[in-house]
Amino acid sequence: MTYTPRALIAELTHRCPLHCVYCSNPLEMQRRSEELSTEDWTTIFQQAGEMGVLQVHLTGGEPLSRSDLTELVRAGRRANLYLNLITSGVGLDGPRLDALIEAGLDHIQLSFQDTEEAHANEYAGTRSHALKLRVAGMIRERRIAFTINIVIHRGNVGRLEEMIAFAEQSGAQRLEIAHVQYYGWAFRNRDALLPTREQLDRSVEIVDVARERLQGRLRIDFVLPDYYAKYPKPCMNGWGHQQMLIDPAGRVLPCHAASVIPGMQFLSARERPLRWIWEDSPAFNRFRDESWMPEPCRSCDRRTRDFGGCRCQAFLLTGDAATTDPVCTLAPAHGVVEETLRRVNASGVVSGDGSWVYRIDPR
Repeated sequence: MTYTPRALIAELTHRCPLHCVYCSNPLEMQRRSEELSTEDWTTIFQQAGEMGVLQVHLTGGEPLSRSDLTELVRAGRRANLYLNLITSGVGLDGPRLDALIEAGLDHIQLSFQDTEEAHANEYAGTRSHALKLRVAGMIRERRIAFTINIVIHRGNVGRLEEMIAFAEQSGAQRLEIAHVQYYGWAFRNRDALLPTREQLDRSVEIVDVARERLQGRLRIDFVLPDYYAKYPKPCMNGWGHQQMLIDPAGRVLPCHAASVIPGMQFLSARERPLRWIWEDSPAFNRFRDESWMPEPCRSCDRRTRDFGGCRCQAFLLTGDAATTDPVCTLAPAHGVVEETLRRVNASGVVSGDGSWVYRIDPR
């Protein structure tokens, strides 16, 4: 079967002024000295467009840390790619925003950690909330598609209604409410961030009501935590099926966390053409079809929908990337997820306002 990539996640840098406790970036990040050059990215965008890629997500780290970001946007436009900037907003002012839009930027996704400044700054590990509010105002004044992203977890899920109200007033067309996904630093802080079943159920109720009320005015996308699911998510819509990621040093991966899997060799776009890596490299073909699947995946009628779940999550939870994702209730190793949920749900609210006490790992 032939697979055509539709989206490229371009991790332009791992440099970031924020130190979010739920960051899913690798624990071992790429240094600035190893980053791809402007010319490298220009070549990659051209190759991606020729392969059938439709959109590029410019992310990091913080992509605004790249002084050549406007030039990279212009290169993506020349390759006829839809360009989405995923940013904290730190490093963005009016003139730079205008330059990015003039260069061809189509969409901005601005992240927030909370609606209350003290909590937002705590989770971000830096004083950035006030700046984000100013950036949101600048975006609202310009003609560009605008999404607000808020990652929720045990510490802030109690303020979900306030977050939706904030997004409603922000001028954004879309709100992404994403429960933490447990990779990288988020996996390190998992027990402190994973919500209780009661909190999760309440968040679903709040989002359902808001979606009905705001239909036609604000689109709300809602990402649930895997650990409470009956079946695993179709991670990246299949390993090497529709999307690829290129890290700051040029390694081409099927997803942002794939580097945690030992024994996998991910080639650099500096060394090989992007099409060859996508179509022929052993890493992209490792979990692409069904031949790797063990039972119960091999005989499950969901195998073409969820593809056995997330390979990186399977490794993180069991040490074996070629096993059924343990979040699946049919997985032999599902007990490791059940034990985590028992531990999390046995903990309690420690203050009347619903705040939680947890340790933030040093960065």
